[in-house]
Amino acid sequence: IVYHPDYNITFMGLEKLHPFDSGKWGKVIHFLKEEQFITDGNIVEAREATEEDLLVVHSKRYLSRLKGNGHERDFLDDSRVFIMDMYNHNIYPGDRFAKRAIKRKVELDWDTEDAEYLQKVELHSEGALNEFHPDILVYNAGTDILDGDPLGGLSISPQGIVKRDEIVFRAAKQRGIPIFMVTSGGYQKKTARIIADSILNLHQQGLIGAEAMNREEFPSLSTHSMCCSGSAGSAHTTV
Repeated sequence: IVYHPDYNITFMGLEKLHPFDSGKWGKVIHFLKEEQFITDGNIVEAREATEEDLLVVHSKRYLSRLKGNGHERDFLDDSRVFIMDMYNHNIYPGDRFAKRAIKRKVELDWDTEDAEYLQKVELHSEGALNEFHPDILVYNAGTDILDGDPLGGLSISPQGIVKRDEIVFRAAKQRGIPIFMVTSGGYQKKTARIIADSILNLHQQGLIGAEAMNREEFPSLSTHSMCCSGSAGSAHTTV
């Protein structure tokens, strides 16, 4: 788990007026500590990359043009990257040009509920991984799909979010694909508890943690990656 206290945004209390819970990552860490799942000793503290660091692998031109729906524009013509995205098509993506980069589009209607949503998560995760064989899977696990979210417009329960993450992690583990999850959007105060519950469930299912790792299952990484977004449709910049 990679975390830094600076993830939690404060500005003289004004952050309380915004619908986004800017302190949710700190709350997730608090919940996981309460459950004795983590301690300060086994959290990896994130360090911000300097421009000098980024220039080791990127050109100045590339860094200067990062904007909008970043990962879709950045990998528009890159055959090494496969993007699957599930989203409420009524609100996302507004960037029609970037949308062309999504190799597998799973479009959802307003108020989609657990049964339909989870069936599509499983069907399309399996389909995408049968079609493309990545060396690493980057999973954008948004919680703006939660019922009542002011942005997402879907009706997924907390249990549905926990199950969604389990489906994706299980699909990756069955194929020996390393997976990296980012928690992304989610605009309700209760999302921190749901994220923590999902992480605990992944551990209970043997899908994360030292006991889930097998060196033979997880080969060294090379050049192919897959981005799997599980969000309702807010703009994303992480692959």
